[in-house]
Amino acid sequence: AFLRSIVTAKTTAIAAAIPAAAFAVSSISSSSQFERPLKNLKFGSISSSNSILQLSFAKNLQKKSPPSALHMETHSSNHQTSSDNGVVLPELLTEFMVDMSCQGCVSAVKSKLQTVEGVKNVDVDLDNQVVRILGSSPVKTMTEALEQTGRKARLIGQGVPDDFLISAAVAEFKGPDIFGVVRLAQVNMELTRIEANFSGLSPGKHAWSINEFGDLTRGAASTGKLYSLPLGDLGTLDVDEKGEAFYSGPKEKLRVADLIGRAIAVYATEDKSDPGLTAAVIARSAGVGENYKKLCTCDGTTIWEATSKI
Repeated sequence: AFLRSIVTAKTTAIAAAIPAAAFAVSSISSSSQFERPLKNLKFGSISSSNSILQLSFAKNLQKKSPPSALHMETHSSNHQTSSDNGVVLPELLTEFMVDMSCQGCVSAVKSKLQTVEGVKNVDVDLDNQVVRILGSSPVKTMTEALEQTGRKARLIGQGVPDDFLISAAVAEFKGPDIFGVVRLAQVNMELTRIEANFSGLSPGKHAWSINEFGDLTRGAASTGKLYSLPLGDLGTLDVDEKGEAFYSGPKEKLRVADLIGRAIAVYATEDKSDPGLTAAVIARSAGVGENYKKLCTCDGTTIWEATSKI
């Protein structure tokens, strides 16, 4: 009877400790800014002398959080912003190279970006002249904010750190009449974020799509059929009176790695059966932390001297 009373007391104490420990694990997981699945959770020894449940993790997290995230300054609540077409964009880490020379530049850049809707965190690396922005703001909006500080800025990477071998892609429309750029960034394996800017189109609605082939020998007409219906259907572009269009939004089930070498085509009307106005090949683009070069080794052009219409 004496032994049974001791065992009963210890069992009760251990059972009471388990919910508290489980709650602690749940709190750690949910409070992580870059939330990852917890794996290989192991229960350590249970001390019979003090009835304390000890927890040990074989691995801290499945993936490491981006190093810069630990130093980012939070200034807003955990929210997402709506794009111009009324669709909520998922958050991504976006990197810009910005022409900065002192702490005053750093303060000016941070202060400006912190006023942009959808910007959640800002980290500035003065030595490398790199600004990292976590949030849901479109690239166009963040670029304009940086340029309003009077400093030159260039997008150098976008995506989710360490998650995908290929996390970003770009298609550039280089004229002579229609100019534009389409950026695709993998948010997770089930979601891709798309942003596009165009100029030189006729006002009105224009269909656009991801097509099978990157063959531009006959323009959009040689890019083949729609890639993987309905994934390749990008809907319509609303072009204003100046001939400009801006689009941003998410696309479910679309994977960037499957699109490299294909093409994005733009059509004269909402009808995709016509030959198409123009097209551009989808190429891999730099992800986060992949593009800190300031000088082109082929011709010596600095990043500030290189220009783009969009």
